[in-house]
Amino acid sequence: MGEEASKSVNFIEQEIENDIQSGRYPKHIHTRFPPEPNGYLHVGHATAICFNFSIAKKFGGKTNLRFDDTNPTTEKTDYVNAIKADVKWLGFEWDGEALYASDYFDTLFQFAVTLIEKGLAYVDDSSAEQIAEMKGTPTSVGKESPFRNRTIQENLQLFMEMKDGKHPDGSRVLRAKIDMSSPNMHMRDPVIYRIKHETHHRTGDKWCIYPMYDFAHGQSDSIENITHSLCSLEFRHHRPLYEWFIENLGIFPSRQIEFSRRNISYMITSKRKLMKLIEENLVEGWDDPRMCTISGMRRKGYPAAAIRNFCDKVGMSKRENVIEIELLESCVREVLNAEANRIMIVKDPVKLIIKNYPQRSSEELIGVDNPENEQSKNHVIPFSREIFIERSDFMVDAPKKYFR
Repeated sequence: MGEEASKSVNFIEQEIENDIQSGRYPKHIHTRFPPEPNGYLHVGHATAICFNFSIAKKFGGKTNLRFDDTNPTTEKTDYVNAIKADVKWLGFEWDGEALYASDYFDTLFQFAVTLIEKGLAYVDDSSAEQIAEMKGTPTSVGKESPFRNRTIQENLQLFMEMKDGKHPDGSRVLRAKIDMSSPNMHMRDPVIYRIKHETHHRTGDKWCIYPMYDFAHGQSDSIENITHSLCSLEFRHHRPLYEWFIENLGIFPSRQIEFSRRNISYMITSKRKLMKLIEENLVEGWDDPRMCTISGMRRKGYPAAAIRNFCDKVGMSKRENVIEIELLESCVREVLNAEANRIMIVKDPVKLIIKNYPQRSSEELIGVDNPENEQSKNHVIPFSREIFIERSDFMVDAPKKYFR
């Protein structure tokens, strides 16, 4: 599996190399890691972090850390701080200061106005249920909204009223005007702005309308001149929409390349499901050692180098797959075997008296801190008539072949 994954990584790197050779993008590429601050990062995010930073480094480029904070309902500053700590703990430094999609709310708003002025966006009064019904299904075409043919002036006025807080949540949305018969559901007049009278963790109450993720994500990449937007396969169907925005707004053409999600056996890689474990008090929190979050693995004793090595061995592929957890555990053992000091402990002690050992005598045994390290120091192990052994190693009437 490692060899196959390596070939996939080379394939993606070759695509980037071709982009550079064609002159479409500069030699020093620019990537980004764009988490939503609505929870802690998990092992799947670790793969994306390692990949984005390592690819940029290989091509002499740089990587941004950008928080796609477009939903004030679920996002918290605590999550922002935890994500920053996880990225640094893994051993990576982003370029400059951390960035936020909320830094671009004014620009994104102007992008929306531009689409309206071009007749490519309209304000829709339909409910969420009505919009979903009008979109149709993958096997049937959608129906145009009765509000689709509003005039440009009417749409501009209503959108300004939305921004000024004159309409309640859910009463109106701004939709892109694309193609209700497209086989790609994401192209059927997607919602790009909605009303939310909620306080944002950074902008406070300045805004009561917020861009949808699909509108903010790709455009934020363009604003930052991200050359290659590396994301998971679930976004491959979103790519035509991002490219439509780029073309019709005339902005920097970031190129999206998808790779498979990192699914690991016996591990949950969904923030929504991890959140449910916390809400139902099945774990102590995001950093519970039983969680597959980066902070949980850190608390469990996993070295950062082990996670990096795991991501490197697995590589990237273009198809969904499940990686055996044994590979991750072997990477942890490999690093700990080379770095960790050996310490002997007795967890559940039983006192043992060696009757034929002289009383009031003792001696010191020498133990090597780490036999895998030639520069390792030694430690002293005291030995006397009275010692302690594990309770599980003791039995009065031991059966034949009892292993002690």
